[in-house]
Amino acid sequence: VGCDRSKNLVDICGEKHFQAFVCDALSVPIRSGSCDACISIAVIHHFSTAERRLATIRELARLLRPGGTALIYVWAMEQEYKNQKSKYLKEKNDSKKKDKEMNTDTAQRPFSDRGPDNSSQDSAWSDQLLNDLKDESCGAKPVADFRLPVHTNRTSFHSQDLLVPWHLKGGTKKKEESVETMSVPGGSKELQELSPVFHRYYHVFCEGELEAVCSSLDCVRVRKSYYDQGNWCVILEKL
Repeated sequence: VGCDRSKNLVDICGEKHFQAFVCDALSVPIRSGSCDACISIAVIHHFSTAERRLATIRELARLLRPGGTALIYVWAMEQEYKNQKSKYLKEKNDSKKKDKEMNTDTAQRPFSDRGPDNSSQDSAWSDQLLNDLKDESCGAKPVADFRLPVHTNRTSFHSQDLLVPWHLKGGTKKKEESVETMSVPGGSKELQELSPVFHRYYHVFCEGELEAVCSSLDCVRVRKSYYDQGNWCVILEKL
């Protein structure tokens, strides 16, 4: 049984005849102690405060029967670990080639490749950001104000709390209806279509951080923690 905050993704599961429903990870409508195992992949790093991240793990543990296990994956601050680059960084060259094929002139796509400091349009405000930057042991830069940096895709992280651009591509009707347009440079009256860009919040985890959060709960024990291709991972057991 699967659940997701996105109704569209849940609808896709239904079309494939899988059992899934819409819910919030902080409040899953399943009876306590009814699951042999749970997985949470690439979810918890989207919660913007330490309290909400802890509450999500506590909710995951609530679902487990005694002796049940949970697997959690979150994005790692360390995209180079033990002198090995993650798959995310290794795909940078392939990503550049695809962008070059789809966009012949970088001047025509002002939202695509901005770095952290290029525009106020690439910044968002978070009331709780400073509360989440207590641990800078993994090399994250201290933040002087509440503005979140915008990450440059396929590069190393320089902050634990950031926005990651999501470039919507494809030919669905919904996408086409929301596509942005702009005049082509050089005075041409033709319009150049731009794929919409959405900025998603991430809190990338430092080494030991996820394990420490899980260990703060009395109802579970950490059976295993490990690094896997740019992610920190734990396996929990319900006590």
